[in-house]
Amino acid sequence: MVPSPLPQEPTSKSDLKQAQRLIEGKQFETARTLLVELRDKNPEDEELLYMLAVCYRYLLDYPNALKTLDTLKKCSPDHGRAHQETGHVYRSMKQFDFAMNAYATATTINPALTSSFRAQIEILKKTDRGHMTTQLEEHLEMLGGLPKALVAVTDLIGQKRYIHAEQVCKRFMLQSPSHIEGMRLLAIIASKLGVIDDAEFLLESALAFEPKNNRVRVEYIQVLRKRQKYVEALENARSLLSSNPNSPQFQSVYAVESLQSGHYETALEMFDSILQTVPEDPITLTSKGHALKTLGRTSEAIDSYRRAIRRYPGHGEAFYSLANLKLFTFEEDEISLMESMRDGEAMSHMNRIYLNFALGKAYEDKNCFDEAFACYDSGNGLKRAQSKYSERELIAEFQSQVKVFDEAFASAVSRGGCDEPDPIFVVGMPRAGSTLLEQILASHSLVDGTMELPNILTFVHKLRRGERLSLVNHYPEVLTKMNNEQFKELGMRYIDETRSHRGNAPFFVDKMPNNFAHIGLILAILPNAKIIDARRHPMACCFSGFKQLFAEGQEFSYGLEQIGSYYKSYVELMAHWDRVFPKKVLKVNYEDVIDDLEVQVRRILHFCGLPFEEQCLSFYTTERAVRTPSSEQVRKPIYRGGVEQYKKFEKHLGPLKMALGEALLDESKNTHKLASSKDNCFTTI
Repeated sequence: MVPSPLPQEPTSKSDLKQAQRLIEGKQFETARTLLVELRDKNPEDEELLYMLAVCYRYLLDYPNALKTLDTLKKCSPDHGRAHQETGHVYRSMKQFDFAMNAYATATTINPALTSSFRAQIEILKKTDRGHMTTQLEEHLEMLGGLPKALVAVTDLIGQKRYIHAEQVCKRFMLQSPSHIEGMRLLAIIASKLGVIDDAEFLLESALAFEPKNNRVRVEYIQVLRKRQKYVEALENARSLLSSNPNSPQFQSVYAVESLQSGHYETALEMFDSILQTVPEDPITLTSKGHALKTLGRTSEAIDSYRRAIRRYPGHGEAFYSLANLKLFTFEEDEISLMESMRDGEAMSHMNRIYLNFALGKAYEDKNCFDEAFACYDSGNGLKRAQSKYSERELIAEFQSQVKVFDEAFASAVSRGGCDEPDPIFVVGMPRAGSTLLEQILASHSLVDGTMELPNILTFVHKLRRGERLSLVNHYPEVLTKMNNEQFKELGMRYIDETRSHRGNAPFFVDKMPNNFAHIGLILAILPNAKIIDARRHPMACCFSGFKQLFAEGQEFSYGLEQIGSYYKSYVELMAHWDRVFPKKVLKVNYEDVIDDLEVQVRRILHFCGLPFEEQCLSFYTTERAVRTPSSEQVRKPIYRGGVEQYKKFEKHLGPLKMALGEALLDESKNTHKLASSKDNCFTTI
C-alpha cells in the first residue's frame, strides 16, 4: 500500500488571480508557464488544474488539456466545469459524440452551466439532430427567466457549496417569500443537508401555491420517499401521472413509488408499459430487475439486467446489480466485456465504479484474489474521490456522545420518554448480519419486519441544525436542554411516523445500522425499546463492507484504513453505551448464530420478551420483501460460506489490521464467548 502523500498548502490566491488575469488578457503561453510551475508544487489544486486545461485548449494542445482534465476529475469527479471544459476540448477536436457525453455529464452535475446547454444544442443542429433540442432549449429558457440570485444558487448547489447556496437563497427569499423556484431550491439544499422535514414543508407550501407545477411535484415525491412516506409519495406520483399519462418520465416515477410502497406487480406492469414506449431502455430494465430481485424472482431479474447490458454495454449499474446477486456467477464473455468497457474514454465516473466492483466479484468467484482485490481497491478509490467523509468529525461526534451521556444524564433520561415497547432496534456495522437477525425476528408472529428506517437519523439532523439548516451543530449537547415532555413527544412521533411501515403485530424491527451512534437519544425517547447489537469478526465485517458498494450513508467504507478506524470507534462507543445503560443492549455475534442457531434465537427472543416460536429457526421460508444486499442469503438456510472469506485476501489487509488495532485483538478474544449451550443461553442478558 502506497502511503498517503503529505497534505499540501493550497496555491496562493494571488498566484491564481495573476494566472486568471493572464488568461483574460489572452496571454495563454505566459499563463501556462506560470500554472505548470505552480502545479509542480501542488499537483491536485482543482482551480489551478482547471485554468491550466483552459490554457492548453486555447494553445490547441488538446492531449495535454485532456490529460490535465483527467487529473482534475480524478481529484474531483463531480467538478461540473471540468466536464464542461472536457466538452469544449472534444468539440474543438470535432469529436462531437465525446463532447456531447461530457456536456451532458456537466449539466447533470450542475444545471446552471448554460455554456454546456448551448453547446449541446449547436452540436445537435450541426449534426442533423435538431429535433432533439427541445428539452435543452426549454431548460435554457427557464434559466434565462430566473432572477440572477437563483441562477447563482443553482450554480452553488451544482458545486456542492450548500451552506453558501443556503445563505444566498435565504436572502433572496426574504424579498420574495412566495417565489416557487426559490422555495424548490431551498428545499433541495435542506434535503442535501439532511433536514428532510424542512424540505418537505417547503415543497408542500410551493405546491399549495402552484398545484400543477410538475417540477416541484417530482422533487416533493423524492423527499417523501426519503422520509419513507410511501403512501403519500404514491398518491403524488399518481397525480403526476394523471397530468400526462403517456409521459415515460412520469410513468417511471409512478413505477418506482409503486415498488417502494410494496405494489410490486403494479410496478412491473408500469415498467413493461415504459418498455413498450422506449424499447429496451437500460435504466428501466435495471429498475425492473431490482423489483424482481426484491420479490425473490432471481432468474427473471438476471434476464432483465442482461437485457439492459445488451442494449448498452456501458451500463455499469446493471453489471453491478448482477454482482450484487451474491449467488450469481459471471460468464467469461461478460467478464471480457466489463474489462474492455471499464477504462473506455467515454465511461462515466459512476459507471467505472460499478464495473470495478462487479469485476471484483467476478474475479473473486474465479479464485483470482489478487485481481479481485485490485478491482475492489480501485472502485473504492474512485468512490472515495467523491466523498466528503471526515474521520475527524466522526470521532468528535462520538466523543461528544460520551461527554453528554455520562452516567448521571443517562440514568436521568432513561426514566422518562415515551413508554411504548413496540420497536426492536438492530444496530451495528453494515454487513455484520443485521438482515439475518431481522429475518429471524420478522418470522415471529408478534413481530413485523420493516427496513432500515430513517426516522432516528432524521431527528438527529433536525436536532443538529436547530432552527437553522446549517452552520452550527447543536447535537448531542442540545439533548441536555430538553425536558421529559420533549423526549416523550419525540418518542410518540417516532411511533406515529413508523406506523405506516408496520402490519398488525405489536412489535416491529428497525434495522438502520447507523443508529448505534444514537442509542442515547433512542433510550431517552423510547426507554422500553429493545436494542440488539449485531457483531461479526472485525476482519470479516470490515472487508465485507469494503467490497460492498453501498447506495449511500456508509462513506467510511471506501478505504481499508477508514473502515478499520470506524469499526474501532464503533466498538468503543458501544462499550460506553453498555456502561451507562447496563443490560439495555444485547450483543449477538454472527458467528455464534451460525454455530448454534437455536441457542441464539432463544436468547434473542428472551431478551425481547417474546415466546419461542419454531418458525424463527426456519426464517428462510418467511415470505417478505428484503431490500438489502443480503436478500438472497436470508432466503436460504444458515451456511458458513462467508465466515472467513476475508482470509483469502489477507495479504492485502495489513492496513485494515493496523487501523483496527486493539479492537481486533479484543473482538477476536470475545468471539464465541457469549452463549454456547441452552443451559447458559440467557446469562448475559
